[in-house]
Amino acid sequence: MHRFCFCKPVAYLPQKDIPGKSYLRLMILHGNTLLSEDILEKNFICNLEKCKGACCIEGDSGAPLTQEEIELIGKDLKHIKTYLTPKSRKAIEKKGYWEKDKKDGELQTTCLPTGECNFAIRDEQGILGCGIEKAWKEGKTTFRKPISCHLYPIRLKTVGEYTGINYNKWSICKPACKLGDAHQLPIYKFLKDALVRRFGKKWYRELEEIAEEYLKQG
Repeated sequence: MHRFCFCKPVAYLPQKDIPGKSYLRLMILHGNTLLSEDILEKNFICNLEKCKGACCIEGDSGAPLTQEEIELIGKDLKHIKTYLTPKSRKAIEKKGYWEKDKKDGELQTTCLPTGECNFAIRDEQGILGCGIEKAWKEGKTTFRKPISCHLYPIRLKTVGEYTGINYNKWSICKPACKLGDAHQLPIYKFLKDALVRRFGKKWYRELEEIAEEYLKQG
């Protein structure tokens, strides 16, 4: 059985794009990561029919990016832009597709004045999706989408030498919480592909062992 340990409560500041208060949470040490217990306990399944992909438009900033992701998007931007709306293409040509947050200097996608990410697109049902991901699905790019989007409702934050893995609660995701409860699917299982993409298969297998042992302790 994989061994793990519980850490003292760690204070998390609220994400700049998600309103709310800071919370003291028990963190679980797993390798070089610190996991919020919510990741194992809370259930979640995105319910796009209810929320319409509101996380692509709500908030006060774009999706967090890494420098590597900026370069990968730039490499295939000409292909990605063909999937975007005329307004977004024009905005990207004028302002670019990424910027630094004025408050904390974090890298992020640019947005339209109406709030939606410049890479957001709507389908026939009015549900927001990602133009980058659509290009990826159709083989136009090797980059799927920003890991910050793929991992949502998880947000990553550097905590000293560790990567903090925290559940970002948001009122617009109430339908997702309700659907997750109906199917009893915890966040870490719902986000398996994204977590494997970010941390690797071995890390995720160990996470499954951690979850099993942790939940037994109730």
